[in-house]
Amino acid sequence: MDARAFWTVIGNYNEQTNIIQIGLFIFVISAIILSYTHKVNWAAKFALGVANLFIGIVFFAWYGTEPIQKYFAFPLYLLCGALFLFESWNNRNDVIKKPNMLQILLLLFYLFYPFVSLFLGNSFPKMVTYIMPCPIVSLSIIIYACYQRKNKLLLALLTIWGLTGIKSVIFNAYEDIILLICGLYGIVLFVNEMRQTQKKY
Repeated sequence: MDARAFWTVIGNYNEQTNIIQIGLFIFVISAIILSYTHKVNWAAKFALGVANLFIGIVFFAWYGTEPIQKYFAFPLYLLCGALFLFESWNNRNDVIKKPNMLQILLLLFYLFYPFVSLFLGNSFPKMVTYIMPCPIVSLSIIIYACYQRKNKLLLALLTIWGLTGIKSVIFNAYEDIILLICGLYGIVLFVNEMRQTQKKY
């Protein structure tokens, strides 16, 4: 997949789903706030599940043009979305913790995503927005890190996509360095989860 095809998909997606993206962004942020205020503990996981499913179905299956989008990214996001929905039910009483300084910094990085894209010379519709694959996975890793109970498969899948942030140089999408940083953080989270599991046994 070359850089031109990459940005063409982004342009088509943004141009035709911008209103839906705004609504979904408000939904996700509202759900995160509900979870942080302990009003609906499972809301953030549920909203991230919906967002990941939306990216998989709409961005990759509908607007995607390349085999890697159809046969790698599409099923990965479907699985992530389904696992988030499962976790929102299976561990619905799991309370989200107050973010530490690193998590707050990563949240700020997520919020800077479109502004970094604009700073790099991109413009709508060929720019990175909040409801796109890389920002959504970045947010998913950060928010999921704040929950005590973690599904290792879900964490591994999010981390795998996070590490694809290395493509930021290939596609001139330097804003995805944010994704790469979140992917590296995902490795730390996954290793910690494995260590905790080993201690139990």
